[in-house]
Amino acid sequence: MTAPRATPEPPAGHLDVLAAGPLATIQDLGRPGLAHLGITRSGAADRRSLALANRLVGNRPHAAGIEITYGGLVVRFARAALIALTGAPCPLHLTGRPVGMDAPIDVRAGALLRVGPPDRGLRTYLAVRGGVDVPAVLGSRSRDTLAGIGPAPLAAGVTLALGRESADPPVVDLAPQARYPLTPTLRVVPGPRDDWFTDDSLARLWACDYEVTARSDRVGVRLSGPALRRRITAELPSEGIVTGGIQVPADGQPLIFLADHPVTGGYPVAGVVVAEDIPLAAQCRPGERVRFQRYRP
Repeated sequence: MTAPRATPEPPAGHLDVLAAGPLATIQDLGRPGLAHLGITRSGAADRRSLALANRLVGNRPHAAGIEITYGGLVVRFARAALIALTGAPCPLHLTGRPVGMDAPIDVRAGALLRVGPPDRGLRTYLAVRGGVDVPAVLGSRSRDTLAGIGPAPLAAGVTLALGRESADPPVVDLAPQARYPLTPTLRVVPGPRDDWFTDDSLARLWACDYEVTARSDRVGVRLSGPALRRRITAELPSEGIVTGGIQVPADGQPLIFLADHPVTGGYPVAGVVVAEDIPLAAQCRPGERVRFQRYRP
C-alpha cells in the first residue's frame, strides 16, 4: 500500500514588490567556506544591521531579509506580519502613516510600506518574521552581484514568499539607533603588502581624507584622494582577498573590498579594515569622505 503523499505546508504569506529603488537584493549571512571554489561569502554588506533586524522580529540568525540601497522600496503585505527596519535611517510610511526604525512593527494584511531615501548612510535592512523564503543557492539566499549567484535583484512585480521558521517571539521594543559620523574613521591593520608602498604614501594614507566615488558598489568602496605610490613596482602574483582589504590598483587610488569582493587579486593590499568597522564602511555613500587610522591590536 502506498503511503499518502504529504501535502506541502503553504507559505506564511507573501509580499509584493511595487518598486525596488536603485538596488534592493535579498541577503542573509552569506555562503562561507567556498573561496577555494572561487566563490566569495557575499551576504549582507552591513551584517550588523541585518542581524539586528532579525533579532527584533525574532528570526533565527540565518534568516534572509532585504538589503535596500538608498531607499525607494515599496512593498505590499498579503497577510499580517511583524517587520523591522535597521541600518541607514530612512523615512518610513506604513499605509500613509510614519513609523520608526530599529523597532518591531506590526503590519496588517494589505498594508503598504514605503521606504524613503536615508538621511545618512546608504543601506537599510528589512526583516520579516519567518524570513524571506526563496530557494537557497550553495546554502545561502544571498545575491552575489559580482558572481551573479542567488536570487535576482528585486524589481516591480516580484512576489516574495515568507517563511515560517523563526525563533522565540521578540521581547525588545526598541534598539539603539546607529549613528553615522560625517567623516567615518576606519581602523586598519597594515599589510600584508604595505612594504610595497613608499613611506610618504603610507603617511598620507593615515593623515588624509579620501572621498567615496560613485563607482562604489557591493564589491567595494572606491576612493579618490592622495595616490599611494609603490616602492616595489614588480608584478604581484594573484593572491587571496578578504573582506575589508584595501587594495591599491595601478592608479594608486584605494579600494575597500566589501561583501561581493573577488576571492583573489593581483594588486597589493596595503591594509585590512578591522571586522568591527566593515559595517561602517558598507554605509559610506558617494560624496562622503572617510579617513583611515592605523590599528595596533
